Amino acid sequence: MKQFVSIIFLVALSLAAMAQKINPADLKLLRAKEDSLKKLSFHLNTDSLPQQRMLADSAFTKTLVRALQVKNSFFFPFDSVRGVAKIYAPDTSFRIITWNISFNDYYARQRGAIQFRTADGSLKLIPLRDASEFTDKPQDSIRTRSNWIGAMYYNMVKTQHKGKNYYTLFGFDNNSAQSSIKWIEVLSFNEKNEPVFGGPFFTYEKDSVPKPPKYRYFLEFKKDTRVLVNYIEELGMILVDHLVSESDQPELAWTLIPDGDQEGYKWENGKWVHIDKVFTLKLEDGQAPVGDPLLGPGGTRNEQKLQEKTDKNKTKENRPAMNYDN
Repeated sequence: MKQFVSIIFLVALSLAAMAQKINPADLKLLRAKEDSLKKLSFHLNTDSLPQQRMLADSAFTKTLVRALQVKNSFFFPFDSVRGVAKIYAPDTSFRIITWNISFNDYYARQRGAIQFRTADGSLKLIPLRDASEFTDKPQDSIRTRSNWIGAMYYNMVKTQHKGKNYYTLFGFDNNSAQSSIKWIEVLSFNEKNEPVFGGPFFTYEKDSVPKPPKYRYFLEFKKDTRVLVNYIEELGMILVDHLVSESDQPELAWTLIPDGDQEGYKWENGKWVHIDKVFTLKLEDGQAPVGDPLLGPGGTRNEQKLQEKTDKNKTKENRPAMNYDN
C-alpha cells in the first residue's frame, strides 16, 4: 500500500510541477471555465427533467472542449467539477475524462474523451462514442473510439508485455433503476496512437473447467450495493466480489449481492489470469485471511447470513448517488 501511495504522490507531484507551464492569463481562463463546468455538471447530474439534463450535457461538452483548447490544459485538474471522472495514466502520458447522462431510470449512457500530453501544450483529444446499446455481447469484441463500451473510470493500472504498454481501466456504469455495472477494460494504443479497447486479456485457462477468454469483464449487481472491483496493490492482483442472489434468482442481476468471498485476476504473460478463490492461495506473507461467504460447504445457502446482508444493504443511508471507487 505504501508503494501505491508513493506512486500516486509522485504522479501528483510531477503534474503539479508541470502545471507551472500554464501562464497566469491561461490559468485565469481555465479557472473561469472550471466554474462554468461545475455549474453545468451540477445540472447534468441533478436536474429532474431529462430535457434539462440533455441541454446541460450539450453545453458541458462544448465548454469542456473550449477549456481543453487552452494551452497546457492537460495539467489543469478541474478538481471542483463534481460528477465527472478525471483520471490520469500512471505514466501521465494521457488522461481520460468521462461522465454519465441519465435519460430516464432505465436508459443511461456515458460520454468520454482521451486527452494526450503534448510537448507544446496544444490539444490532442480523442472523443469516445458509447455504443453499448448496439451490442448484446460486449465481452467478445475489440472496440475503437467509435464503438466504445461506456463507463466512468475510477482507477487505472499500467502493465507491460513484450515492451508494449497496457492500461487496465476500472469503470462504473449507472445502468438502470434496478442494477449497476462495473467494468474492467484493457486499453492499448496502435501504431497510429489510436485507442484500442479490449482483447482476449481475461483468461480462464487455469480454472477447473476452462472457458474461452473474455475481451472485457463486467459485473452487474443490485442497485446501491457496494461491490469491490479493483486492483489491490498489496496483493498484486485484481479482486472482484463473488455475488449470490438474495432471492435465489441468480438469473436476475438486480438481486445479486456480495457473499463475502472474492475472485481474482493476476497479470501473467500479457493476460489477466482468473483465480477462482483468491484466499486459498499462499501469499508472500503467509496464508491470507478467509472471507465470510454466504454459501456453506457444498454450495448450501446460509439463510441467516444472507438475510443479514440484505438488511444491511437496505439500511445504508446517505450513500453517494454514484459510487466509482469501491
